[in-house]
Amino acid sequence: MKFGGTSVGSAERIKVACDLIAGEAAKRPVVAVVSAMSKVTDLLLDTTRHAEAGDDAGMERNLAQLESRHLEAAGQLLPPGAVDAVNTGIAELISEFRRIVNGMRMLGHRPPRAVDEAIAIGERLSALLVSAHLRSRGIAAQAVNAAEAIVTDAMFNNASPLMGPTCAKATARLNPLLAAGEIPIVTGFNGATTDGRPTTLGRGGSDFSASILAAALDASELWIWTDVDGIMTADPRLVPDAKVLAEITYSEAAELAYAGAKVLHPRTLAPLIERGIPVWSKNSFAPEKPGTRIVPALGAGNSGARAVTSMATVALVSMEPANAAVGGVQIMARAIDALARANVEVLALSSSSYRQSFCFLVRRDELEKANEALEAALALELAHGYVNGIEVDTDVGLLAVVGEGMRGFSGVAGRIFTAISRENVNIIAISQGSSELTIAIVVRRAGLEKAVRAVHAECHL
Repeated sequence: MKFGGTSVGSAERIKVACDLIAGEAAKRPVVAVVSAMSKVTDLLLDTTRHAEAGDDAGMERNLAQLESRHLEAAGQLLPPGAVDAVNTGIAELISEFRRIVNGMRMLGHRPPRAVDEAIAIGERLSALLVSAHLRSRGIAAQAVNAAEAIVTDAMFNNASPLMGPTCAKATARLNPLLAAGEIPIVTGFNGATTDGRPTTLGRGGSDFSASILAAALDASELWIWTDVDGIMTADPRLVPDAKVLAEITYSEAAELAYAGAKVLHPRTLAPLIERGIPVWSKNSFAPEKPGTRIVPALGAGNSGARAVTSMATVALVSMEPANAAVGGVQIMARAIDALARANVEVLALSSSSYRQSFCFLVRRDELEKANEALEAALALELAHGYVNGIEVDTDVGLLAVVGEGMRGFSGVAGRIFTAISRENVNIIAISQGSSELTIAIVVRRAGLEKAVRAVHAECHL
């Protein structure tokens, strides 16, 4: 079971999470993975920025807020006899965080390795509170730092697991606890390299931690507890009649997440696919609701589109060789390689044939990093005019229609484009992979919400 930040965001929510853990642990062994309390990771990152800038007042203000929030939660969760020990644990973790950010202040710099070590403190505080509350209820539980169980590469801020070493380390650390009837409360989001340097797993890291451990321990199921009822056919804020999907495939869930849906991060599902471990997306605020089950494949009868999602905070980057004599494919390859090395996600890619111009979509918060990477990789071509500059358009949005049943199902794309055009929304770019799983469409930002509603209605979602 994995609990997101809102599901452990207060003493009240931690009590509910512990109810869910204890209820299932009475039937079968459970490992719980916890995020930091909601907004705590942002607070920790903000503190590292104050440290880098030498802003002592900002650092101290954030440290006081961090400490008071967790001490307050501990006071509400624990009886007087147990709270002192936990308060000591909170003080030790915050002291560790203070040591790291003081180092950043002295350097005037935030090394990625130090940032990873610092922001993992949020999950460690959360695991401390959850395990202590379970113990206060007479349930054996132990907080476990995922650095003791998950082995990663050294790509700080966005590490990937090394599954062989992780399987060995996770089973050695967690199986003895399970065998003794204890519930491991594992920190999400973090791990460590083979030589013990702390790392974090990047966007969606806590979900990813849970799936890594589920695969390493050969779990029967993975339950992801969030604050929504499951995976929906569209964002209900845009489409009031959006419905919760009872089942969805790994591939569909990954595509929806990649295109902006608030579901599992695409990397989350990768460790589970080989073992076919099903995933439940459930609402800890309404645990009686069935949620969405994510499975390897669906049965017959699921033809056409399944869901539509959108992303407004994107930018379209366009490039074109100055003339046909310049190798457009080579330019494109070098551009994509530069983005990959800068760890920038390409959300959609479209190209022409003769002129070999191409455009790709990135998240707006990665645009600066993308531009720097492209200008460095293609400095010579840009300086000598072999490439007609790098054009950026931020007045765009991404709409993605997803469904494994669209494969070989004629007329879907035509209906989607017609529905969008009826709303007088201009389509700027289109991208569809060979799997026919997703149709990605770039439109003007002002028309994005209208387009989402039109497609949802047209596809009878």
